Amino acid sequence: MDFKANKESLNRELEKFLTMLEELLPRYSSLLRKKNISKLELTELGDIEHYLIEVNAKISSIKGKLEDDLFGHSLDIYYKLKRKARLGDKIAAAKLDKMKEIFEESLSGGSLIIWN
Repeated sequence: MDFKANKESLNRELEKFLTMLEELLPRYSSLLRKKNISKLELTELGDIEHYLIEVNAKISSIKGKLEDDLFGHSLDIYYKLKRKARLGDKIAAAKLDKMKEIFEESLSGGSLIIWN
């Protein structure tokens, strides 16, 4: 797996998606505000709205997967390292300290939210 190439490709696709969405949303808004909407425009409005609902569901699914995989996996590793560090594993203790530092930076930087 070539992370750098995948990252660049994903960033291009995300930018393309955002550009397309930025073109679609104003049309949707203008159709919503229109007082005398034709039957053709009403159909277009319904199609756009249905599509945006689908897109929102897909984005929510992606967000959920990222949160589950990223934070769930990280916490799993954290507790495994914590167990090993308590048993005297110096490498695990060093990795645990690094993870604590990263979590602290994420919390103070606002990129990680605790929902409790």
